[in-house]
Amino acid sequence: MAQAVEEWYKQMPIITRSYLTAAIVTTVGCFLEIISPYHLYLNPKLVVKQYQFWRLITNFLYFRKMDLNFMFHMFFLARYCKLLEENSFRGRTADFFYMLLFGASVLTGIVLIGGMIPYLSESFAKIIFLSNSLTFMMVYVWSKQNPFIHMSFLGLFTFTAAYLPWVLLGFSVLVGASAWVDLLGMIAGHAYYFLEDVYPRMTGRRPLKTPSFIKALFADEAVVVARPVNVRFAPPPAEEFHRD
Repeated sequence: MAQAVEEWYKQMPIITRSYLTAAIVTTVGCFLEIISPYHLYLNPKLVVKQYQFWRLITNFLYFRKMDLNFMFHMFFLARYCKLLEENSFRGRTADFFYMLLFGASVLTGIVLIGGMIPYLSESFAKIIFLSNSLTFMMVYVWSKQNPFIHMSFLGLFTFTAAYLPWVLLGFSVLVGASAWVDLLGMIAGHAYYFLEDVYPRMTGRRPLKTPSFIKALFADEAVVVARPVNVRFAPPPAEEFHRD
């Protein structure tokens, strides 16, 4: 069993393995009181005034209590992050990292701007960890890129992947979780999907082109097709040169 888990872990692509490891280590560290969540949560004032820039990253690593909800999000993180990196972004690790960076930036921006809007500021002030939203963003992007895959929810009913985010949103509401967290992930995911897939088809321009300095961080292996050696092709039959 342990060997199977180790093999499964080693076979994960680099971004999925790194994010999953950081999320588990951070959440377990907080559970064991080795790390304090008060040093991780998103606080714009502490970021700007006291230069605690790590909060811009650590708020995406903590998944709160280690309960069924934590296992639920770890499953979705491991599954859909892996599916995206191995399929849609196969051989494009830098592009996948840029997608996560874009999503994290959009989510942070929404929370910061929402906190300044009257009547909404109180709701956004409660959102201090965006890890669940970033996971939901990956689920949304995957569902838009694979809309016709048939899925089942707890064996109760079947649907296509295009409706997966809405099914999960409805489930979150039923169990009493905040719908804002999932909605933010859907907004960030749709922004990426539109700018990366829809807008380029409409205009021929790609606004989310991965910067060269990010590509330099990842050495993606190019797919090389080997050329056969010592292969000779027989000449065409003689009658082909005498056809009228």
